[in-house]
Amino acid sequence: MATSTLHACLLAARPKTLPAAVVPVWVACVLAWKLTGTCHLWLAACTLGAAIAIQIATNFFNDVIDSRKGADTARRLGPTRATASGLLSARVVLAWALGFLVLAVALGSVLYQARGWPVLVIGAPSLFLAYGYTGGPFPLAYRGLGEVFVVLFFGLVAVAGSVFIQTGCWPAAAWLLGLQTGLLSAVLISINNLRDRAEDATTGKRTLAVRFGHRAARAIIALELALAAAAGGAWFVLGQRPLAAAAIPIVVLGWRIVYGVWTQPPGPAYNRMLALGGVLLLVFGAVLHGAALLG
Repeated sequence: MATSTLHACLLAARPKTLPAAVVPVWVACVLAWKLTGTCHLWLAACTLGAAIAIQIATNFFNDVIDSRKGADTARRLGPTRATASGLLSARVVLAWALGFLVLAVALGSVLYQARGWPVLVIGAPSLFLAYGYTGGPFPLAYRGLGEVFVVLFFGLVAVAGSVFIQTGCWPAAAWLLGLQTGLLSAVLISINNLRDRAEDATTGKRTLAVRFGHRAARAIIALELALAAAAGGAWFVLGQRPLAAAAIPIVVLGWRIVYGVWTQPPGPAYNRMLALGGVLLLVFGAVLHGAALLG
């Protein structure tokens, strides 16, 4: 593969978004180990591989569909998009998307052998929404449902499902952790949508930022972070007090994100806020992991 083509594929894959796929599986495996004392590494590897494959397929589909709908224009403030810029043809990007979905199905078959039909209930909607997030008759991202989708599928489903893969159970702690993780992932979508509000308003992409304006979009980011931090108090109720420490980076780094989006107008500076949101997600996972070990 030519260097330029590889670079374009990496652009379309959007590697900076991958923490949203990695962290839910990571923290779920940590929680499963904390609850049961064991972690099935082969199942963890297959779960992680499937999650990353679905995330990358979603990004490839998004690259093509946004280009076809005219949502990626010259006014774009974020990273270059491979299809819209002409670096890759739509046909090539779609082929990559389908290839990663096939990889996800192959890895999912291993999980199905281990845990049975619940894997299909988790996996089938995830596979469909890799396309349905921006495509199909009811594209979620174009209807202002991006944040809801992320909380559900990159939070609750991803974490609780990964804990189920490890343990065969659906403990309350998995849903709590899924809620925190999903809210932190939704922050990334909310910052992205606030940054792109002006462009999205001209292309029919009715995100929450477009529907309700700058002030409401900023308040949504603050609310997501506040809820993620406050949910940490529930670890005391569930008898896992050390895991409440994972709320500390949410408060510290979350304050910096809120300050940034409230004091700066939407623009390229929001790319730094997005990067900080990705760092927050990773630090959240690291602190939770450390607290589980020390606790």
